[in-house]
Amino acid sequence: MTGRPRAACRILFGLSITVSLLQPSPPAQAAPTPDGLNLIRDDQWHLAYLRALDAQKISRGSGVTVAVPDTGVDKHPDLQRNLLSGSDIASGGTGDGRVDTSSHGTGMAGLIAAHGRGGDSGALGIAPASHILPIRIQVLDEQGDSDNLASAIEYASTRGADIISVASVSGPSPNLQRAVEAATRADILIVAAAGNRPRDHHVSFPASYPGVIAVGGIDRGGNHAEISVTGPEIDVVAPAVDIYSTSINGKYRKGTGTSDATAIVAGAAALIRSKYPYLPAQEVAHRLTATAIDKGPPGRDDEYGYGVIDLVAALTADVPPLGFESVSAPAATGSTAAAGDRPGEGGDGATARGLATLAVIVAVGVGWALVARRRRRGDDPPPRISR
Repeated sequence: MTGRPRAACRILFGLSITVSLLQPSPPAQAAPTPDGLNLIRDDQWHLAYLRALDAQKISRGSGVTVAVPDTGVDKHPDLQRNLLSGSDIASGGTGDGRVDTSSHGTGMAGLIAAHGRGGDSGALGIAPASHILPIRIQVLDEQGDSDNLASAIEYASTRGADIISVASVSGPSPNLQRAVEAATRADILIVAAAGNRPRDHHVSFPASYPGVIAVGGIDRGGNHAEISVTGPEIDVVAPAVDIYSTSINGKYRKGTGTSDATAIVAGAAALIRSKYPYLPAQEVAHRLTATAIDKGPPGRDDEYGYGVIDLVAALTADVPPLGFESVSAPAATGSTAAAGDRPGEGGDGATARGLATLAVIVAVGVGWALVARRRRRGDDPPPRISR
C-alpha cells in the first residue's frame, strides 16, 4: 500500500442493487425446490433477450478462463464445476478465492459461467463451459482500494486468464493503470463497468482506460437504463435491470446495475474467444462492437456506445479485421506476440499462435479487399451490421 489517503483509492462494489446491500447476508436456508430452480431460469430474462441458447449452440466458452476480481465466489451448485481455486488477497484472506460472504462476486461469476443443474434447472451463464478464476480483493461489496484491484489484475495476468471482468469502479491510480496496460499487452481482454447513477457522474476507472471495454446498461425494453452512466468511453451495453444470478449459500440474487451488464459482456467475450482461439483480444473487442445492434442516434453515442451486444452475430458475422482496414501495420500484431508470454506458452507455442492469427487476418482481409471500394480511415468507427 502507498501513503495515499484511502478515499483516493476507493472502489465501490455497489454496482448491483440487491437486498444484501441493505442488510446482513441471510442465514443459510434449505436448498430451493425443483420448481424454484426452474423459476430461476425463467426469471433470467436476459437469456432470451440476447438469444443466449442459440449462441450456445455455436460456442459455450470451452477452454476460456475469466478472472473475476470481486468479493470472492462461493461454491454454488450451479457453478462448482467451472470454479478454479483462485486467490484471496483481501486483508486477512485465506488464500482461496472460493469464499464469498457478500454474494456480489458469486452473482457476477454466475452470469458468466453458471452451468445450472441439468435441463432448465438452476441459473445459466452466458458461457457455461468457461472457467472462473475468482480473486477475492475485499470482504464487503461496499469499498476497497485500487491497489488490490491492480494486484488482482496482475495475478490474473500470470495465471492464464483470457478475460478479466471488473464489476467495480474506482478513481485513477498509477498501479491500476500499469496493471491494465500490462494485461492488454499480454493479449488479455478487460471488460469493466461504467458506473451507476446517482453515485457516479461519468465513466470511471478502469473502464476509462484505453483498451478496456466500458459497459453500460439497458432495461427490459432494450432502452438505456436510468442507473447507467453515460459518456464517450461507453463501448457497448447489455441487460442491467432485474438480472437474476447465483448467490451465497446455494441461493440466488436479483441485481440491477452496470456490474451485471459487465459480467454478461465478459461471458459474450468468452464465447468469442472459445470459437476463435487465435483471435487477438483487440479483434475480440472489435467483433463485439462491430456486431452490436445500433440504438439511439445512428452510429456510436454516449448512452449505448456502439449498441447492444448481439451474441449470435458476434459468433457468426463476417467482420473485417481492424488491422487490414488501417493504412498502418495491423494493430493486433503487438498483442498477438505478447500473448506468448503467458504461463504455459513456450516460444514455439507463441510463434504458432502468432502465425495462425496473422494467417486468419490476412485471409479475411484479402476476401474483404475483393469487395471493398475504399479503405476506412484508422480513426473511423467499426463497421456496423444493420438489423
